[in-house]
Amino acid sequence: MPLPGEAAAERLLAAARARGRRLATAESCTGGMIAAALTAIAGSSDVFDRGFVTYSNEAKTDMLGVPAALIGAHGAVSEDVALAMAAGALARSQADFAVAVTGVAGPGGGTAAKPVGLVWFGLAGGGAMRAEQRLFQGDRASVRAATVEAALALLAAALG
Repeated sequence: MPLPGEAAAERLLAAARARGRRLATAESCTGGMIAAALTAIAGSSDVFDRGFVTYSNEAKTDMLGVPAALIGAHGAVSEDVALAMAAGALARSQADFAVAVTGVAGPGGGTAAKPVGLVWFGLAGGGAMRAEQRLFQGDRASVRAATVEAALALLAAALG
């Protein structure tokens, strides 16, 4: 049974390989699903450098260098934290591009300001950084699967 994003991961790996680029991930709400989609493809080790699963705030700080004060000021599900996660993954890897995801997958944990389905994406590489947010519908599995697909698409777009 294919993983969410597996077909997109195969195309992304081929594009990165053709351009001589390496990739890294920093994941919170997906818990390693983006890395799993990439590593489900045989031979991905020449392109995929590493993945960081930073589910807790402490892991974001310890593994990626996201300042605790930043998390305290904006919350883990925020543009600032997504960008810091992507920058930390890029700095702590041999990758040329890194994508980060942090969100509220549900079914609980949502608020009026940060509803279930809200995901912030951070992208670092190629001398640039950017963030975007998405609001996905559906249950926890649907939100996580949509997040994987969107993260892979962001990386593919960054590669050009």
